[in-house]
This record gives sequence, C-alpha cells and structure tokens, in this order.
Amino acid sequence: MKNLALAVIAVMKAVKGMEKNSRVGSGGSAYDGTKYKDVAEVFNNALEVNGLCILPIGIEEETQIDRWEEEDSYSKSTPKAKKTKQSVFTKVKTKYLLLHESGESQELAGYGHGVDPQDKGAGKATTYALKNCLLYTFLTPVGKIDDSDTTHSNDIKTPQKAYTVTDAIKEIEKAANVDMLLSIWKKGKAFQKDAKFVAAKDKRKNELSNGKQ
Repeated sequence: MKNLALAVIAVMKAVKGMEKNSRVGSGGSAYDGTKYKDVAEVFNNALEVNGLCILPIGIEEETQIDRWEEEDSYSKSTPKAKKTKQSVFTKVKTKYLLLHESGESQELAGYGHGVDPQDKGAGKATTYALKNCLLYTFLTPVGKIDDSDTTHSNDIKTPQKAYTVTDAIKEIEKAANVDMLLSIWKKGKAFQKDAKFVAAKDKRKNELSNGKQ
C-alpha cells in the first residue's frame, strides 16, 4: 500500500485547511459552514494530481417523514384555514473506494443527514456524507473548532415539534381532573375555535363530572 499511502500524504500536504465561508439557515439556528462545491473543487484537483479517485460503492438510507397542521398566515377566513406541513429527514451511511492509479485501494466510510420539506433530503444527506468523508480522511481542518468540541450536548437545545390540535386532543382525553383539563385548554388557546378541540374538551369535562377516569 506504499503508493496509496504516499498519495494520501501528498493530498494532506496540498490541502492544509478550508474556511467556513457560507452561512447556513437563518435566525438563531443559523451556523457557518463550508460549501460542498468548494470542498469538491479543492479535493478534485489534489486527488487528480496525485493519481487518486474516490468512487461511491454503497449506501444505507433511512427516511422519516413528519406531518402536522398549522394555521395558514395568509388565510383571510375566521378561524384561519389550516395547512399541512411536512419535514423529510434522511440519514445515510455511505461507502467509498479510494483508488490509486497503481491499483492499490482503501475502503472509506461516510455519514450524513439532511432535512427538507419536499424531496431534497437525500441529496443533502449524501452530499454531506461525501464532504465529511473527504475532510476527515485527509484530516483537513475547517474554520474554527466544531461546536461538538466546545459545547456539551446537554447545552444544545433540541428542536421542538409543532404543537398541533391532534396533540392537544390526545392530552385532553388523558386529563385526570378538571384542573388539568383547564390547563390543557389554556395551553391550546390557538385551537379554542376548533370544533373537534371544543368537543373533546366538553366530552372529557362531562366524563370527569360523572366520575369517569
């Protein structure tokens, strides 16, 4: 594997580091990142010069689709019309073959995930996997130290799924007493004009009044 090892070291010498030159997302959840295009261009040249290529040879994919309803902010009706939204989360485990012109090769692994409201989650996940595979294989530093090295996992807030009328109705059906029912009613203030929500509240209130648990 001497030829492959020397070529890998040559690439490491050629690609000393990359900057986080793009802003991903918006608001409080935005973060600095490195574009796949920039990573691909740098490594494309370095791999070619040193007689290397990288080939995708395997992929394991998992997809999770979440759907919920929320008020349509553009609706002029009262109450506002509901619209269904969805989030498609895709994660992939990938395999690549790092191949040298001498015929020597080494299998590499990658991992990536992506979220999209439509059908681009898979593309984001596979792009992320290849980009990180290249950066990690050749130990290429990118910008500042990653957040995962400076922030404890307990300090990272987990994104909360939208609270829907379906969630509120399920809580009402499990309310153990009138006080709890009142608390859920206040929590679901946005749904107090929803017929199903009101009906569920009235039904559970009658059940509690009649001593039904």
